[in-house]
Amino acid sequence: MTIANDKVALFEYTLTNDAGEQLDASNGNPLAYLHGHGNIIPGLEKQMEGKTVGDKFTAKVPAAEGYGEKVDQLVQTVPSAMFQGVDKIEVGMRFEAQSEHGMHSVEVIKIEGENITVDGNHPLAGVDLTFDIEITGLRDATEEELEHGHAHGQGGHHH
Repeated sequence: MTIANDKVALFEYTLTNDAGEQLDASNGNPLAYLHGHGNIIPGLEKQMEGKTVGDKFTAKVPAAEGYGEKVDQLVQTVPSAMFQGVDKIEVGMRFEAQSEHGMHSVEVIKIEGENITVDGNHPLAGVDLTFDIEITGLRDATEEELEHGHAHGQGGHHH
């Protein structure tokens, strides 16, 4: 059996950036995903196609096929009054912000007096990613998984 649409694959991974710094890893808790349903970034899903249990490989994913390029419009300067109930705002803090596109996460990147600059880009936007992958499991998806559009059980979603 190989990874194809409507198969659930489990994989161990280590994620690094171009400088070789580790950004994330599964650390013995394999991630399960439903192939062909956009559960993982497109550049990685493409490279998982056709692999099977026991395969080990390195997947290089350019930013455009990962979390996207940085979008300048997502960097905005807002008055500190918008952060009601926050005693001390510091660079690096993350907040959930409501916009016309729903909720999204922003990071404080600059503070100048009452002006707070926030960045709504994904933390890995604009970053080329390298995944070291080992496929540890593969099975047919259940009816329920296909209905929900993601893997359940070990390494998958829990409702």
